[in-house]
Amino acid sequence: MQHAGKAYAVRRGWVLGIALAVSLLALILASPAAARDPADTPSGFPVPRYLALKFDEVNARAGPGDDHRVLWVYRARGLPVQIVAETREWRQICDPEGGVAWVHRRVIDGKRTVMPMGPEPIALRRRPRAEADITAYLNPRAIAVLDKCDKGWCRLSLEGVRGWTPETEVWGVAAPVQCR
Repeated sequence: MQHAGKAYAVRRGWVLGIALAVSLLALILASPAAARDPADTPSGFPVPRYLALKFDEVNARAGPGDDHRVLWVYRARGLPVQIVAETREWRQICDPEGGVAWVHRRVIDGKRTVMPMGPEPIALRRRPRAEADITAYLNPRAIAVLDKCDKGWCRLSLEGVRGWTPETEVWGVAAPVQCR
């Protein structure tokens, strides 16, 4: 009799353990962090993220498909855009002006670019420090390639010139969704 009671206790503990594990898994899967898991997106990459337009002319559509109307045409190769949603073939983007539209995935380039949005040129510095020598100035609305960001500074390159600027000076690096 004592042996049968132990088997029941072990079996009961095993069942409770499985129930607890299933409940815990359900809570994890229902959490907001799980919803942002890159594996949850059709591309497997996180959303939001930044990329650039690949072509000189890109149709911006009202919805994800060729059957949706064209809202406007982007005419800026390399324009930084933020991917804010996606389907298998389409990406909803936010542009530097805050416009939101859908574009086909084939018109998005994997390289990262940025753009100064202020009214004045921004300084590119030799090192990521405010007191470092200025190597060049980047004009407003100029598109520069983003090499990397580190500790609040981003290294940019444009037409053979490279330098550092505070990440707050350019559009295309801020983590939150940038659309209005």
